[in-house]
Amino acid sequence: MINIILIAVMVLGAIGLIAAVILYVASKKFAVYEDPRIAQVSELLPGANCGGCGFPGCAGMADALVKGADKGNIDNMFCPVGGTDIMGKVADLLGLAIANSEPMVAVVRCLGTCEHRAHVVEYGGLRTCTAMHACGAGETACGYGCLGCGDCVAACQFGAIKINPETGIPEVDEEKCTSCSACVKACPRGIIELRKKGPKGRRVFVSCVNKDKGAVSMKACKVSCIGCGKCEKECPFGAITVKDQLSYIDFNKCRLCRKCVTVCPTHAITTVNFPATKPKTENPVKSETNTGKEDQV
Repeated sequence: MINIILIAVMVLGAIGLIAAVILYVASKKFAVYEDPRIAQVSELLPGANCGGCGFPGCAGMADALVKGADKGNIDNMFCPVGGTDIMGKVADLLGLAIANSEPMVAVVRCLGTCEHRAHVVEYGGLRTCTAMHACGAGETACGYGCLGCGDCVAACQFGAIKINPETGIPEVDEEKCTSCSACVKACPRGIIELRKKGPKGRRVFVSCVNKDKGAVSMKACKVSCIGCGKCEKECPFGAITVKDQLSYIDFNKCRLCRKCVTVCPTHAITTVNFPATKPKTENPVKSETNTGKEDQV
């Protein structure tokens, strides 16, 4: 009986030893080397995993940054959440310099508030923008504007976008916005766009994405772009183009002169963070009376 037990123990021990040797050889043969810098870069990144950088999470970006560093260039990679400060630390770790990137912010290109865009039907389905958009034009006659269900709000991890209860339109808190583009991807109608934050936070953009002809778009919304082209003709910098009855301002060319704003007949162009315009005062009319000398009788 004792011999049987000893034999069993010896057999099990031999099997375990053989398995251990096989596992050791396999681990060496099929080992995947990971550059230790990847973990170091990953620790520097904010860990939001928002995908705003274009990579699958912070780990994916860390891997791409290290590979880019081996090629000597990471200028085309940027973490919108960490911003320039974090990217500077990453560049220092990798022994590279990065080009300064201008901060971006999300803007909502729709002025179709309850005041400007009347409701024509009542939607009774699933209360999400994606579901409502799939069903048609939504509750208004504009098939391009904001649906107001808040898919963008749900997508934002930083509490930077909220639906204004009075207007029904989302508003972006530029101090909280990290330009991660989650809200951009969540909007089924593409009315949210990332634009340069601009000097002193000043921006000019067309708050409309309606591509219908002027009469049709104006019937749907009072402040719709009608593609008249007046802004395009007025811009001295070639920053404005009109395509498919819709005007668009290129933020890379725009010099914030606001000449386009004054000629827009529907007030579809939005300006942000500019000082209030002082009302023009008329010059006092000089009296055409005598200058101190009495009329002679």
